[in-house]
Amino acid sequence: MDALLSLLAFLIPLLVVLFAIAGSAVKIVQEYERGVIFRLGRLVGARGPGLFFIIPFVDRMVKVDLRVVTLDVPAQEVITRDNVTVRVNAVLYFRVFDPEKAVVAVTDFVRATHQIAQTTLRSVLGQSDLDELLSQREAINLRLQQIIDEQTEPWGIKVGIVEVKDAELPQSMQRAMARQAEAEREKRAKIIHASGEFEASKMLTAAAKVIGSEPATIQLRYLQTLTEIASERNSTIIFPVPIELLSMIPHVLGKSTSTNGDIPALEADVQKALAEATAGDVAAPLAGSEAETEEAKPRASLLHQLNEAELERARKEHSQFMTGSIPSSADTGPTPATPEDTDPAQK
Repeated sequence: MDALLSLLAFLIPLLVVLFAIAGSAVKIVQEYERGVIFRLGRLVGARGPGLFFIIPFVDRMVKVDLRVVTLDVPAQEVITRDNVTVRVNAVLYFRVFDPEKAVVAVTDFVRATHQIAQTTLRSVLGQSDLDELLSQREAINLRLQQIIDEQTEPWGIKVGIVEVKDAELPQSMQRAMARQAEAEREKRAKIIHASGEFEASKMLTAAAKVIGSEPATIQLRYLQTLTEIASERNSTIIFPVPIELLSMIPHVLGKSTSTNGDIPALEADVQKALAEATAGDVAAPLAGSEAETEEAKPRASLLHQLNEAELERARKEHSQFMTGSIPSSADTGPTPATPEDTDPAQK
């Protein structure tokens, strides 16, 4: 009995030691991990995934995660090439593609990649203008990714994506950019408005040519305008008169009353008739006096007597003009009698 107890006392610790040794010899790594084996300090290689064995007390294993690591780069004070201070932060995505280099070549590959990302961010953005930072974000991200990837490749690190998250501008720069954007919008609006006016002027020119070739079309346009005005239930109707028609009235009246066909004689005839009516014995009235108003009455009646026939002829010519037939100088008829040829009884 004593021999059995002594045997058990010897076997139990031995079994415990054997199980401990066996447990340290068996290793299991996950699918997203690799085990880098060192044997007596020398690199053997990477093992995994799954179950494998190592030599206890001789081999040492270091696990390396192969999944993508998201690294947040804190905000950095950056001075751009055009001397604008900007606070920029970024995000970095990388993974280990060579676990042996990630363990042997660098002490802490995550911290090393973080420091490289900060310094590269300042360097690249310092060589860029503010407009490039705001408008060409994709090109800047690509440059950052290429530079950081080249620097971390000897460590077995693959940098896949680098994105500039936010760029904080000073308040004064934001106000200046807002004014610039507003001025740019106003410039575009003026250019578009001027272009529209130019196109409208060309269309109006073409329409004027069409209307000028057919004078009757202006009458149709007048009737259409009157129809549009009447449809709005207005109490006042305005009928437009062409400026060309009004400008022809003095010309027509002057040509019809001229004696030699060159100089209008209407005003001279009126002054001569007034001189005969007053017989030259009335002094010229002062401005604003009662004599001026008394003289205006016979002058108005005399003008009415002189121009009655001329106005009638002008009305006929205007009606012919509106229908499209412009009267010539031969159609104006003989020159009317001057006040000197009228009957003395009518005087």
